[in-house]
Amino acid sequence: MVSTEYERRIAARFATFDQDGNGWIDREDFNAAAKALLAEFGLAARSDKGQALYAGAEAFWQGMAGMADRDGDQRITRQEFVSGAVKRLHDNPERFGEIARPFLHAALALADTAGTGTATVADTARVLRVLGVAPELAQAIASGLDIDGDGNVAETEIVPAFARYFTIPE
Repeated sequence: MVSTEYERRIAARFATFDQDGNGWIDREDFNAAAKALLAEFGLAARSDKGQALYAGAEAFWQGMAGMADRDGDQRITRQEFVSGAVKRLHDNPERFGEIARPFLHAALALADTAGTGTATVADTARVLRVLGVAPELAQAIASGLDIDGDGNVAETEIVPAFARYFTIPE
């Protein structure tokens, strides 16, 4: 049985995905996130990085919908998120990271303004703010993602952290 505290924490994670605040997660939430990230970094949707970001957003949506959209209406309600995706991923958090990987890879490439294959902690914080993380938390979270302390965030650091955040234990 899922505890009330666990459900509360997962519901907070749901709000991260519900970009427009309409009470469900749908394809438009993923597209809105991609559009906002492109605007933040001043890139066009038709650029290579823009196309990769939209493709990553679509792959992430498809993976999430496949696990959580129990009624097939192309919307994931809070309850579907709590009982569907999270319960399925509870025993396999790496699976959530793999579903998110194409989007995270593209977002990281977008934030990689120096072309090093990583994003600076500051640019990672920009991504987090655009995706709805409170500004006062974004810098601290981005710094925490820099596990090796080199001032940059790599895909090998962000994907497992993302999976852990969204598949928190009971």
